[in-house]
Amino acid sequence: MAGSRGLLLLWLLAALPYGQYGQSPFYPLERVRPGMKGTGRTVFAGDRIEEFGVEVLGVLENVGPKQSLVLVRLSGGPLEKAGILQGMSGSPVYLEGRLLGAVAMAFPFSKEPIAAVRPIADMLAVSRPAEARVASQRVSLFDTRVVAGLPPRSELVAGGQRLVEIGIPLALSGFTRRTIEQFAPDLRALGLEPLEAVTSGGRSPVRYGNPADVKPGSMISVQLLSGDMSVGADGTVTHVAGNRIYAFGHRFLAIGRTELPFARSEVLALVPTLATSFKVTAPREWMGTITEDRSTGVAGELGRRTELAPLSIEVFRQGKTAARERTASYRMEMVRDRLLSPLLLQMAVFSVIDATEQALGRATFQVRGEFQFRDGSGPLRTENMFAGDVNLPLQVSAATAVPLAYVLQSGFDALELRGARLEIVCYPERRQLQIEQVWSSRRQVRPGETVEIHVVLRGENQFEMARQITYTVPTGAVPGALQITVSDGNTANLAEYQGRLAQPPKSASQLIQWVNALRPNTRAYVRITRADPSFDVLGSLLPSAPPSLALILGRSQAALGAGLTAQSSKLAELVVDAGPWVVTGSKSIQVEVKE
Repeated sequence: MAGSRGLLLLWLLAALPYGQYGQSPFYPLERVRPGMKGTGRTVFAGDRIEEFGVEVLGVLENVGPKQSLVLVRLSGGPLEKAGILQGMSGSPVYLEGRLLGAVAMAFPFSKEPIAAVRPIADMLAVSRPAEARVASQRVSLFDTRVVAGLPPRSELVAGGQRLVEIGIPLALSGFTRRTIEQFAPDLRALGLEPLEAVTSGGRSPVRYGNPADVKPGSMISVQLLSGDMSVGADGTVTHVAGNRIYAFGHRFLAIGRTELPFARSEVLALVPTLATSFKVTAPREWMGTITEDRSTGVAGELGRRTELAPLSIEVFRQGKTAARERTASYRMEMVRDRLLSPLLLQMAVFSVIDATEQALGRATFQVRGEFQFRDGSGPLRTENMFAGDVNLPLQVSAATAVPLAYVLQSGFDALELRGARLEIVCYPERRQLQIEQVWSSRRQVRPGETVEIHVVLRGENQFEMARQITYTVPTGAVPGALQITVSDGNTANLAEYQGRLAQPPKSASQLIQWVNALRPNTRAYVRITRADPSFDVLGSLLPSAPPSLALILGRSQAALGAGLTAQSSKLAELVVDAGPWVVTGSKSIQVEVKE
């Protein structure tokens, strides 16, 4: 009886499909040979997954660190005419019914649809928990770009020719054309191809769909920004294992662990071009979240919901005599990522300013706002004005986004953006004043006496603004020269920023507090200093230390290196309020303290 049951079990096992027992669903790389034929899957129209032909040309071994690629020729459908399409990244390729890998790389300007397939084993390694988040370069507060820390697009050499990652088409909606042109070089360097003036024009997804609708070969769109402006990056799903998906076959931005929502996407049209053909798509329902972004592909989780950061931008126009009037209002949601969020913010602000500047031409823009964080640190505040008639959108957008990038990339992992609110006021004239003259009421002064400091600010059309401020020399002040410098906010900030680099903030709250203390450029700042050294101790300046204490701090500085920094001693700082004007320039004078 037992023998009969054993024979029955063997018969049942033999009757199972071969792929379910004793055989991996993946085709081993070592068995791949030139001339083998297979199939691939992708979407050419709508959401219908179609097959295309695959012929193996050979294996490119060790083209990357412990990585090999399979060189293939594709055929069928529109590929003969259009060649490799942007948006095909991740299209699964099968040999003998088993998954070999994903279409991932191609030769630029190739006349035939020849591609390189990333083995599925390399893509499955994306989810290994041992890998940490990819480190990024920290942005300076005085940078004009927020993408300096992102890696360049990957390139390999095969047969003496460049083999590059298939570009990821980036659908942008709601942006001005100049915005796309301005940021296109940076986006292309990251492997993202902005579709200039070719967007779906549709709204972002508003509901979650059925995860079962996502299959190998399906199109997905990673939604970075949604709402009145939207940014979505398209690719193809390679493999689905339970609620896990693997896609693209190469990195998206190589930012490591992340939280990027993705939606099911439909293909509206195929656009063949002489350079690189691409798919025009439209996002539909939310499907899940990309959780890993590595050099060999992305991995995500179906059904997982992602919290996005709301972004609101209110635009007002200030007339010369009438009260300000609200002219536009934007509502968006963006991903909460230390690298992507500042870039998306800069693009959105650039587009808003660009749209307004086209109507006003020469103008002044005042930006106020705040950024909230999930851990309760903050808020981070911003307030500045910008005047001119050349490249104002770039100036305004960079100055707004860089402080956020500086904070998010500071190394405090607990800092996650919760939301942002900005208010932009447009003035129809150039409101800028130059610090033209500075003088004091007396050249010599005694301790306890006062000195009047006169400042003249000059603008266009010989407009002149005079201000006066009084400083009292402290009782017991040591005789010697006092340096009185009247400067704009940026000059004063830069002087302190260089000193602060020697002793980074110890907490997220201290970091935000210091950034919030940066001076806006709508005032002139009177800084009174002397040559005696001061010391930066635990983030605070200690001026005019007694000789005994200065000796101890000096020795500590020598022992700790960058822990303590000797600077000129700032005795006081006074503020000259100029109203809603941009103040620029710097002037210095000296006053002698006598016994």
